[in-house]
Amino acid sequence: MIRNINTERMEPIEMDGCEGASMAVMVGRRDGAPHFAVRSIEVQPGGHTPRHRHDYEHEVFVVSGSGMVLLGDRVEPIKAGDVIYVEANLEHQFRSTDESLRFLCMVPVEQNCGGGTPGS
Repeated sequence: MIRNINTERMEPIEMDGCEGASMAVMVGRRDGAPHFAVRSIEVQPGGHTPRHRHDYEHEVFVVSGSGMVLLGDRVEPIKAGDVIYVEANLEHQFRSTDESLRFLCMVPVEQNCGGGTPGS
């Protein structure tokens, strides 16, 4: 199975506190992945993911654009090429600034996030 982040259909993330963000599951349960899912997320200029926390870690790779990430009580700038580790139970949020922010996020396959079933 091979998918390209530029051709997969993105679905809006429908969660309270989310604005201008969409997602596509690149690898997940539908592919037979037993443990991890990889999601492609795009945040439009001025948009953001919800400010939230959960009981699992995830790893993020910024593919393009720039923005800010909230990690607990810190806000850090992020740009293409950055890798971010989000600890379990740490409040976090991704914000785009004046250009679209695109990142890949790896999570346990059973977790859900907004616009459907990301582990699917």
